[in-house]
Amino acid sequence: MTNQPESSTIRPSTWQDFTGQPQVVKSLKIAMTAAKSREEPMEHTLLYGPPGLGKTTLAHIIANEMGVNLKITSGPALTRAGDLASILTALEPGDVLFIDEIHRLNKVVEEALYPAMEDFAIDIILGKGPAAKNLRLDLSPFTLIGATTQAGRISSPLRDRFGIVHRLRFYEPEELQGIIIKTAEKLNLKLDVESAMEIAKRSRGTARIALKLLRRVRDFTLVENDANSNLETTKESLEFYQVDEEGLDETDRGLLLAIIEQHNGGPVGLETLAALISESVDTISDLYEPFLLQSGFLSKTSKGRVATPKAYSHLRITKES
Repeated sequence: MTNQPESSTIRPSTWQDFTGQPQVVKSLKIAMTAAKSREEPMEHTLLYGPPGLGKTTLAHIIANEMGVNLKITSGPALTRAGDLASILTALEPGDVLFIDEIHRLNKVVEEALYPAMEDFAIDIILGKGPAAKNLRLDLSPFTLIGATTQAGRISSPLRDRFGIVHRLRFYEPEELQGIIIKTAEKLNLKLDVESAMEIAKRSRGTARIALKLLRRVRDFTLVENDANSNLETTKESLEFYQVDEEGLDETDRGLLLAIIEQHNGGPVGLETLAALISESVDTISDLYEPFLLQSGFLSKTSKGRVATPKAYSHLRITKES
């Protein structure tokens, strides 16, 4: 017998289970209620923001609350218009199609998506050359939910076809504390509120990271402390995994140190920085930079990235004059 993946058992499936993003949640609830009253699918929705803030989870909740099926795919997986057509034609009335990394759709697939979003129809080209014929297939009305970490890379024609657009923000520590406590209960882990807050403060304002750290604390506590959890053992666990009090991990600190030690604090171009720490440009811009910018460790100028006084202070480095 195969056990259900842990991630699926702890993912919120109702609005009651979801914590944070109050403005987004209220807007989506209003849109859902209105759509239900009209007996129509909810409007196409675009969710954007840094990774790990709940875009996929919100798609699951919307489908569950609307009582419809959820089909999940991603921009890179849809390489041909035929790939999109096979998914769209299999949707039942009211179903939700979730496309992650929608900014990475290729142009042909994106253009095939336009009539599907506007007219619930898709055009298929049969044959080649002068003998080619256009066949239009009607689709069941559906809701498209697109998710992206790079809203600026979505073309205007595609963005304009979404009736609802929301940016997800980083979570406050108190919100993450609530998420951690709820999840700990699902994992049958006894966790005091102080430990939950300690994890929350080191989670970079991101729910996914909070849950990842919670699982690491659970494992470390089980193996090293006979499953006895308290604030002291929680701190010991987080220090073992090299997550400091500000939520910076080894890569964050390495990035800031590269700017400070090898380029006198910056500015440093993104490609140069990527080479210095052996990470891809996309990984830095999507995963590390948003938090470092928002939390004040990094600033971005026209000439590149610059380490801030807060970064020097945190790393206990004296800035050279």
